[in-house]
Amino acid sequence: MGMTASNAVAVETEQPVEEFTHCFTGECRINVLPLLFQIAKIIADSEDLAKTLTIILSVMQKQLRIQRGMVTLYDRGSETIFIHDSFGLSEEEKARGIYASGEGITGKVVETGRAIVVPHLRDDPRFLDRTRSHGNSNASFFCVPIIHGQKVIGTISAERAYRNPRLLKQDVEVLSTVALMVGPAAELYLIENVEKVRLENENRRLQSALKERFKPSNIIGNSKPMQQVYELIHKVAGTKATVLVLGESGVGKELVANAIHYNSATADGPFIKFNCAALPESIVESELFGHEKGAFTGAVGLRKGRFELADGGTIFLDEVGELSLPMQAKLLRVLQEKTFERVGGSKPVKVDLRIIAATNRDLLEMVAKGTFREDLYYRLYVFPITIPPLRERGSDVILLADHFAARNAADSGREVKRISTPALNMLMAYHWPGNVRELENVIERSVILSEDGVIHGYNLPPSLQTSAETGTNFGCSLGGKVQAVEYEMIVEALKSHRGNVTDAAQELGLTRRILGLRMDKYGINYKTFRRGGGARG
Repeated sequence: MGMTASNAVAVETEQPVEEFTHCFTGECRINVLPLLFQIAKIIADSEDLAKTLTIILSVMQKQLRIQRGMVTLYDRGSETIFIHDSFGLSEEEKARGIYASGEGITGKVVETGRAIVVPHLRDDPRFLDRTRSHGNSNASFFCVPIIHGQKVIGTISAERAYRNPRLLKQDVEVLSTVALMVGPAAELYLIENVEKVRLENENRRLQSALKERFKPSNIIGNSKPMQQVYELIHKVAGTKATVLVLGESGVGKELVANAIHYNSATADGPFIKFNCAALPESIVESELFGHEKGAFTGAVGLRKGRFELADGGTIFLDEVGELSLPMQAKLLRVLQEKTFERVGGSKPVKVDLRIIAATNRDLLEMVAKGTFREDLYYRLYVFPITIPPLRERGSDVILLADHFAARNAADSGREVKRISTPALNMLMAYHWPGNVRELENVIERSVILSEDGVIHGYNLPPSLQTSAETGTNFGCSLGGKVQAVEYEMIVEALKSHRGNVTDAAQELGLTRRILGLRMDKYGINYKTFRRGGGARG
């Protein structure tokens, strides 16, 4: 609000009042001066709004004989005026006292920065009685702004019956002075509490939105290593730089290439994929660069290659480390000049595209051995992105497992509600040499084997049926399978009953002693489930 301090205590009143110059009004206000000094001292010492308001409300109630009083604060972020403290109001009435700027008398004071005095509430339609606490229609009501730095922070308002208009004016002036004094403490409170909480929430919301913006929709995972990958994808997608995607087999390099293309300026252009290891070397050149009619036996017509088909978009060369040295030389020319000739042709074909290459091999080691061209390596290594293996992605294993379970259940028409706790423990403990591709295959198999809507540990392949948590290796024999089922049933029962061994034993049809012996056999501690451990699933 753009007003001066003199404007701040200006009073809008329904009738003129005389200047107060003496104490012959029936109630002398000189005894308020020591309390004003005390308020000023508290503000100077600590700017503690709670301590200050305790004294202010006490002065209003005891010295000024106010019937109802309230202090409101104005949250600019939500544009809401709310009752911060009061007397003469119940908690329910206080909770109803929420206003917008310009709404009612309180909202008008916040909007204009000017005090308002109403000698008789029954005559003023602006009084909303939002708290539903109004009882005395003969009472007067006044509201003064709390101002700091030419901004309205809130208000102080009071309700009382006055017979002497000069006393009413005096109380308005006293509380206007108090409101100016309390301004800094009120603003500090808003910053440290209301605004801080709102800003923290907004910051969290924006950070979450930013992460979602960086996160491609086709990739599952929220782990820190993957967040770094998402940020690199976001940075390179808007350029035409050559990208080299590195990582073990099965980590999802093609998904990264997809994300880069479909978040780029040429997303509407073609996205052509080619696996350099999928075809015999004799036909790789024709597949990549095309051929002219009659170039070789069987070439009955002109055929465009993958590079030509990708013009205006992106070509993804998977397993680029498998290319022969002659093909590497031809690829280097395309990278340098964006031109090539079809097999059997002499006319240069120019293309405008981005090249994304991927490999699970150590290209530097291949360069050292002479099996990969050094100049091509540096041409490809413009913007490398390394995809972390699944064993380094922590809780992403659970996210991916849930995703694959839901997808495979839908595809196969089966109902899978969840993955059991022992199964999740096994999934988390496994080292996943085949990465995401292996996890996808494991979950697909488990969905087929599941019979009760739950993926159990014994539905997983034998290679996973080892719990790092319990040290239990069930093996593949009939006895091992029986032990796996028994172990899982005990864990599920303990989880359902929050570690209560007696209730778990009753569910399993065992005595408490027998269950205790089985728990000792498998190294299961009931306390784990009382803490809420193993409750996932």
